[in-house]
Amino acid sequence: MLKSFPYAMPYEGLAGGLMIGLAAALMLIGLGRIAGVSGLAARATGIADDGAPRGVAMAFILGLPIGALIMARLLGGIETRFPASYVPLILGGLLVGFGTRLGSGCTSGHGVCGMSRFSPRSLLATAIFMASGFVTVALMRQAGGL
Repeated sequence: MLKSFPYAMPYEGLAGGLMIGLAAALMLIGLGRIAGVSGLAARATGIADDGAPRGVAMAFILGLPIGALIMARLLGGIETRFPASYVPLILGGLLVGFGTRLGSGCTSGHGVCGMSRFSPRSLLATAIFMASGFVTVALMRQAGGL
């Protein structure tokens, strides 16, 4: 579809973005809570005592993989690739978890919900997320990894 991005799926990306925005809006309007995945995960697992009701947090977190499974069944499968070892995944997950606690939220909380509310903290956090991503891609390309 796009010459420079042969595997891009712009319509699917648009649909996914609309669904994320709708879920965030429904959570904010319906419950007065931010739909940040790290905060909801912390609440669902009992790490955090405040936030959305625990049942709502659990439903939201369980809905993420269940929704992906439903879409994979409807679309005929999704190609996934993982490293040969689970060590990088586990270390990456721990680092992301630490970073979300340190940054008072994750990309969904800051990038989707905070940016739409013009939160200064979220504007800065999202700028740092994006800059980090740009630098990482540049370094990976230099190293021959992309």
